[in-house]
Amino acid sequence: MDLIETAARWAAAWRERDAAAVAAAVAEFADPDTPEPVGGADLVAHVEAVLTRFPDLALDFAPPADAGDTAVLTWTLAATHRAPYLGMPGTGGAAAVVGADVLTVVDGAVRVRRHFDRVALAASLGHTSRFLPAREDMQEYGVSARTATGRPDYPRVLTFTYLDFRDDVEGPEVDLLSTEVVKSLRASQGFLGVGTFEIGARKYTLTAFDRPESVRAVHARPHQRAMRKFFRSGLCTGAYTSVWTLERESFFLRCPDCQEVVDAGAGKTCACGTTPTPDPLF
Repeated sequence: MDLIETAARWAAAWRERDAAAVAAAVAEFADPDTPEPVGGADLVAHVEAVLTRFPDLALDFAPPADAGDTAVLTWTLAATHRAPYLGMPGTGGAAAVVGADVLTVVDGAVRVRRHFDRVALAASLGHTSRFLPAREDMQEYGVSARTATGRPDYPRVLTFTYLDFRDDVEGPEVDLLSTEVVKSLRASQGFLGVGTFEIGARKYTLTAFDRPESVRAVHARPHQRAMRKFFRSGLCTGAYTSVWTLERESFFLRCPDCQEVVDAGAGKTCACGTTPTPDPLF
């Protein structure tokens, strides 16, 4: 078997973005996105999934390095990110990463192992990686975000919601809808800030307002679109919404000069005459 000739067909199939030709060129393939090696129809499906995420994918292959029963193809990827990948919604960013395909002959069949750094690929799309501990019996970990207005007012009402999403494709779609809702809220006078957090397959949102009447701002067009997606288009498997009003609060700050703890909620000053200034809640 001429492994260099196979490497040339393999590279040509990727340049043409031809999933069937990619699968026909080799018997087996694996990369960081395949839990196990795939071939045939499964390889076609994998390549099609890659091209859904990156429809204009371009792999610039260097000439293959020949090591007898092994050939190595190094490449540079450039592509536009159009569909969810690794929990990142497809926003049209420019993806870039370098990698290598190692082709070997085993029992007369060509197997390919593709190596690339998914962390570097995510970084090229403006995402910073965070590593979470594994789930424990009593505790599960997630990621969070906040959107602040800079207003120091403390809230008199909170809205608390969550959505249960199915998979890594639906989750980023929820993120995009949530982003549009938050953008609309920032124009609302009574909006103080929002915190979002994701744990497992559930996305939570905690939103702060200055008074109950301001909650009406939630029902802008982006929120209406999200509701239609849930009730009419099958987005997510469950949803919870609620509104919480203030019963009581305590707010203490330490004076940066004399270190005395001051009842800031009651507008008190410390012994040196300083009134500590609160930071915004979010």
